[in-house]
Amino acid sequence: MKITLVEPIGYKPEEIIKIKADFKALNHRLAVYDDKPKNDEEIISRIKNSDIIILSNLAISDNVINHCANLKMISVAFAGVDHIPMNLCREKNIIVSNAAGYSNHAVAELTIGAAISLYRKIIWSDNQTRKYSTRAGFLGSELYGKTFGIIGAGQIGMEVARLANAFGCKVLAYNRSSKSIPNVEFSSLNYLLKNSDIISVHIPLTNDTKKLINKEKLQLVKPSSVFINTARGPIVDNVALINALEANKIAGAALDVYEKEPPLDENNPLFQAPNVILLPHIGYATKEAIELRGKIVVANIHKWLDGNPQNVMN
Repeated sequence: MKITLVEPIGYKPEEIIKIKADFKALNHRLAVYDDKPKNDEEIISRIKNSDIIILSNLAISDNVINHCANLKMISVAFAGVDHIPMNLCREKNIIVSNAAGYSNHAVAELTIGAAISLYRKIIWSDNQTRKYSTRAGFLGSELYGKTFGIIGAGQIGMEVARLANAFGCKVLAYNRSSKSIPNVEFSSLNYLLKNSDIISVHIPLTNDTKKLINKEKLQLVKPSSVFINTARGPIVDNVALINALEANKIAGAALDVYEKEPPLDENNPLFQAPNVILLPHIGYATKEAIELRGKIVVANIHKWLDGNPQNVMN
């Protein structure tokens, strides 16, 4: 079979050599591209004869899938698959496997770091120091004793819960399916929004979760609360979030995800919003996470070839 790595996903040259050799020993050929394709035409030219493809967060359209008659399996080096036309893949019996669990620690640690940065105003403090100024009467807040609200009790959400507990936080969680987890109190979304000091999003993007956090929901949040999104940008109505920040209806926000992948447009209104930390989608970007996901996406392929697919999203 022909296997194509459509875009770079962080493999070292020596890792590519080994992966190619392992597949060759099984009579499969791996084609590798070291740059991101610019459009559908370029994607199609790379994968039109492929049986299996590996990609990260590269958006794949129906048009691409329809031009790839041989395609049987997609191994996604990402947790979410909202950039893959899943309905069409189901129709064509194309297996889609994700890199489940690869970034649990990375995203959870960034979430805690964002909460600390918002509470202690680390970026502001750095700017003050560089301007030869002082804290000018500033007092921050501690995580200890606060209520940490987690929207989505999947693997990442529960890793955030574990870390929040370690900092002495009470943890509230909202999840679509019922769960029972020590030191985590499950509640309705509205209750969580009303009672949390820190609110963090960890749910997948679906038709049901798009703009789940909207004007109505943000009106429930305490003015002293901070909001963190490391999941998917469209889950949040950013216009409503900006309005809430500007009206002091919410104390601050940290965002690692947006309507589209960075770079953001120069005129994006988030740049003018007060008390907001903007990150260029770095939640998963640690050496450890990238190394782990590289192993998972290859293991997904081997498992599928053995007739025992894993991490299947279909």
